[in-house]
Amino acid sequence: MRWLTLYARSRQVPASLAAVVISAVTVWALARDGSGVPGDPRLPVLVLATGATAASIGLSGQDLALDRTAAIRWVPRRAAHVLLCGAVVGTVLLTVQAMGEDMATTAFVVRDSAGLMGLVALGAALSGGQYSWTLPFAWLSISFFAPPPTSAPMQVASWLLPPGTAAGTWTALILAVAGTAAYAVAGPRR
Repeated sequence: MRWLTLYARSRQVPASLAAVVISAVTVWALARDGSGVPGDPRLPVLVLATGATAASIGLSGQDLALDRTAAIRWVPRRAAHVLLCGAVVGTVLLTVQAMGEDMATTAFVVRDSAGLMGLVALGAALSGGQYSWTLPFAWLSISFFAPPPTSAPMQVASWLLPPGTAAGTWTALILAVAGTAAYAVAGPRR
């Protein structure tokens, strides 16, 4: 059990978890205030994207050379780390949501948290842990400012926002699987 505590501290899990909880509670307070339109998916997506970017801090250790020379198998641990982060980010939003304001369905939260964590993991594999937040941030920006999706490419580009679309679900699934696999096998880039 001590190794798990040391691993969590080395990956800055307490700070990431605090950021996830604070962002979820802040958005819940804003939604209770009545400033959000009921059924508007932008607030829950903002919570999930903030949580995924906060979790991205832990995708690289303090010393990459030390991680690479460790005598343990990193592939299952890296995959578990990404999947657990996605589950925590989604669970925090669903827990805060259960306290009052219904912001999104469970399927929507699971889909977006999985896709965003896949993007974060892909970002870590491509550009390192310190820049892994850039892919979800860029995709969130595109989704927020893109015109309403009318074609299949636009539905893929704005997969974060429209709940219940097949293109959004498949895009999130592909991102989650590809990102988790790339990060688990390659690890964070130096």
